[in-house]
Amino acid sequence: MSTMDSENISKPEAQPKVRRKPAKKAKAAKKAPQAKKAVGKPKSDGTNKKADVIAMMKRAKGATLAEIMAATDWQAHTVRGFVSILGSKGGEKIESSKNAAGERSYKITK
Repeated sequence: MSTMDSENISKPEAQPKVRRKPAKKAKAAKKAPQAKKAVGKPKSDGTNKKADVIAMMKRAKGATLAEIMAATDWQAHTVRGFVSILGSKGGEKIESSKNAAGERSYKITK
């Protein structure tokens, strides 16, 4: 290489910085049309499941796990969790026992 060639080699020119627009925010997904609710027990009857369970447990004989599950449509683990929280955070004294058939029953004592 001659000295001439090295002088003729041009350096790449600095490219001007291109300003980019900020990224667009994603559009919110469109909601699917809601299906009509099934006709059943109206929600506006003025009661709730927690109050129903507490009332059942305040009876003289208490309430069995199966009775609470049938009244609330809860699963067994949900009932047991509710009873546990009711006893610890709800301030209620809960008595739990099994009958001769092996059914668990819960009772709120004073």
